[in-house]
Amino acid sequence: MRKSLFAIGLLAISYSVQAQILCHVDTNANMYVSEGTLVYSGGGVQTKGNGLLDVHGNVMIVGAAGDALRTVNTANGAKTDGGNIILRLNTPTATDDVSTYGQLYVDGLSQSDITGIVSKEFRTKKHGAGNYYQQVGLPFFGKTMSTLSTELGKTFGTVRRSQNEILKWNNTAAIADHYPNLSLTTSNGSAYYMLGSNNNNLDVSSSLYTLNGRPYAAFASNVTLQNAGNVNFGTGGTAINGYNERYNTYLQDQFETTITPWTLTYGKNIYQFGNPFFTNLDLSRIGQQEPGGVGAVNDGNYISNIWGVRYDPGTVVVGSQGNAYSTGALIQTYDVNGVPVGDVGMIIKPMQTFVLKLRDNSSQTLNFNTLRRFSSTVRAATTDYSVTAARNGAKSIDGTVKQLGVIGLDASGKEVARTYYVVSPNAVTGHQTSVATTVQATAGKNIIGTFEEALTGGYDTNYTAKYWLYINEANENNFQGKNVKLVNYDTGKVKSYKFEIRENGELVPAGTHLLSTGIGFYYKASDGTVQPATQDGIAPNAVASYDLYYGEPSNVVLAAKETVATPSRTMVVYNPEITNYIVRFDPNWKKADIEVYDMSGKLVISKKAVDTSTDFVIELNGAIKNSYVVKIVSDKGETVNTKILK
Repeated sequence: MRKSLFAIGLLAISYSVQAQILCHVDTNANMYVSEGTLVYSGGGVQTKGNGLLDVHGNVMIVGAAGDALRTVNTANGAKTDGGNIILRLNTPTATDDVSTYGQLYVDGLSQSDITGIVSKEFRTKKHGAGNYYQQVGLPFFGKTMSTLSTELGKTFGTVRRSQNEILKWNNTAAIADHYPNLSLTTSNGSAYYMLGSNNNNLDVSSSLYTLNGRPYAAFASNVTLQNAGNVNFGTGGTAINGYNERYNTYLQDQFETTITPWTLTYGKNIYQFGNPFFTNLDLSRIGQQEPGGVGAVNDGNYISNIWGVRYDPGTVVVGSQGNAYSTGALIQTYDVNGVPVGDVGMIIKPMQTFVLKLRDNSSQTLNFNTLRRFSSTVRAATTDYSVTAARNGAKSIDGTVKQLGVIGLDASGKEVARTYYVVSPNAVTGHQTSVATTVQATAGKNIIGTFEEALTGGYDTNYTAKYWLYINEANENNFQGKNVKLVNYDTGKVKSYKFEIRENGELVPAGTHLLSTGIGFYYKASDGTVQPATQDGIAPNAVASYDLYYGEPSNVVLAAKETVATPSRTMVVYNPEITNYIVRFDPNWKKADIEVYDMSGKLVISKKAVDTSTDFVIELNGAIKNSYVVKIVSDKGETVNTKILK
């Protein structure tokens, strides 16, 4: 970061020798903090009248007891209408996903001494279309909920499931509580909020909005992580919460790859948070411990049982039953040494949200204060904690985590899907029943992904009909040179693949193939030849199935037509969006017959000549708690048999 001094426009600024206010911007003054600039104040800050602190860069206020952050009127009374300390979007016609923005860091001040109003410019992508919920953090202390109606240009209500209400997530009860009274105020900085949009009546992407309120002080203590989802979800998630809603209509677990949803720790140990500050949060190393027991890169955080983080909800869909479900979310998981894999890049911007999944219910803590970072990129593995600067010295890890990202591109070269293949000395090859070490995450309704590998390579036919993976792992020693199967369920959309390669979470230079071990990733091209995968490399002709390798296979050139029979890629998977199971068909199938039997042998569903170009919904009564056998037969006689446990 360029740590230049501040740029000032119309300047009328004074510095007080008294402890409470060090920096004062007077009436008719304009203090302009330019993009890329860091302004530091070692004490309190105040604006008066129409005095303006116009922040396009970064402002850091580090005070002590008695120092204050204030916005006052010309009579020195509290000025609460905003417009004096403005955190700008530097590209106001774009969303904050592609714009830089002003940030404010406050430390050492008590909450009672932070009375100044900060105006945060806000524009971001929508989290859905039609009826949906916008996922946000609200970094404003004591903000009255009704003020959101004026600031966001829509009238919020208090009727639950109207998609006009304001919801706040309850981690322990695994439920979204709604505000029955909009005169209530915010008090929990890390709360995860959902703002209803009925028929697109909340569109935060269409124009620039400004939200006003008092910043939160630095947290007095760490947030405890224990007992999230400490409830009985019932068989198949059909138990009823306090609002007479079934858990399986809204609670989503994108990490568990269990064959049967709502078993094991499915839905458990999930924590949803909003960024409580006007500064970025860097979550990239919260699972990694340094020598001597110090937390990740000296920020004091070490969540020893972390599984993963979801840090972009993607698209939030509200189904016909009022059920909500996120698709296309960004997911990062951690290996046993805390090295991040998957969608690496864990910067949580102001007003953004994130979700943590832990492997078990052992007590952990999260220090939000030391996660703050002005930079829009994560700290490197060799960088100690600092909001603004860095020095070297981090934990060395035995072996490294190597990751191949496969990005599906459409005909115009735009990304439409992605998936990951991860190897390390600690990773486990094949299906896992324990959640203690896995970095895997389910692919759900994605259009590309990989299937669980057999120990000798290729498909593990025990699981091809039951689940597939967004993040897949294998042991780099016992699986070297063996193939993982990548499948494309929409060759009309995904036309080519781009490769993204990381080692220990860091991107390797463009064109790199061989990693620190002298070994690299490979793929079997559509012509049957094995080719090296390189950073930013492109594989054209994204056919229905590709082979991925870590380490070159012994048979370097393979025939375009393999003699080994390929198992069917038709599978039955749970779809939380509709709280039901679907059949996703092998890309090579054209038609299929489907029969579903209950455990007494009674035929409950029979469909002939089903079109396999779209998913088939197995319409079972959600209230029925039973097990079923599903038989699927293609027009060429291939048969898939699997069970559904409800």
